[in-house]
Amino acid sequence: MGKARIALLSNPRSTGNISQLPRIREFCAEHPDIFHYEVERADQVGEALKTIALVRPKVLVINGGDGTVQAALTELVNGSHFGDDLPPVAVLPNGKTNLIALDLGAQGNPLEALRRLLELARGDLESHLVARELIALTSAKRPLPAIGMFLGGAGLADTMLYCREKIYPLGLPNGVSHVIAAIAVLLALLGLTGRFLPASPEHIVVKVRRHGILRGRFGLLAVTTLERLLLGGEVKTARTGSLKLLAVEHRSSSMLRGLFAAIGGKLGHKKLAGVHLEEADEISIEGDRSSVFLDGEMFQAGIGDPIMLTRAAPLSFVRLAA
Repeated sequence: MGKARIALLSNPRSTGNISQLPRIREFCAEHPDIFHYEVERADQVGEALKTIALVRPKVLVINGGDGTVQAALTELVNGSHFGDDLPPVAVLPNGKTNLIALDLGAQGNPLEALRRLLELARGDLESHLVARELIALTSAKRPLPAIGMFLGGAGLADTMLYCREKIYPLGLPNGVSHVIAAIAVLLALLGLTGRFLPASPEHIVVKVRRHGILRGRFGLLAVTTLERLLLGGEVKTARTGSLKLLAVEHRSSSMLRGLFAAIGGKLGHKKLAGVHLEEADEISIEGDRSSVFLDGEMFQAGIGDPIMLTRAAPLSFVRLAA
């Protein structure tokens, strides 16, 4: 097969593609230098990349939610379809949260982002390439690592589950859904309980290599290699490429301190009571059936069966923002 400028891997079932995919298919049909491959399940991504490797794309573009991106990154790192010549990765804005696309400057209309990526792929991409460190997640039940960029645990994971099970089925716009979820979390923090409110997070143990152990209930637990967190604020850290751990204790005062610091871009500037920000190359999370989400995919830690997080080799990504 000949070399394609862009290979586009789409998941028709992701939220944004319900309305956008027909236009994207039409655009691909009009541009023969785009090779378009669609999958509906994560277990189809390996076969998709095996086929995509045959066209030797200049850029691999992922059109799906964070779960689709996580599956593709895992297959890129664990598989050998491209040998040592991995193409740079780009991510279209899509899905419910799409933190990876946001970090790479892809916002707004996915078709416009694809159009811009095609323009870049027809020229010199070098000035638009950035290296991103990745998180490798392993456990006793999963010796082959899952690869991603953002992990949410404790109360944050509970909120993600709450959104999936209680809010998203209502069919409301994403922005409205997230506002409702935030209000529900705040009410739960204030001590209110009810069938429609999130449950309190379970007790967990987080071991940060060379930095000690955190124990307790955390309203938010996040591990990321991204430059931006959920609220779009950058995190001030001493080292680039490290795993950044943010743990906020499950108290309203601690959550408000962390919230205002994130909004104001002040995380990491000074110590805040109940707000823990650490950097490490290795982190373990252990708890009684404690769920974590790695780029939208759920994993579960158990007592004596911790989830291990380490740094994976960096990959090259295409950044659309200047």
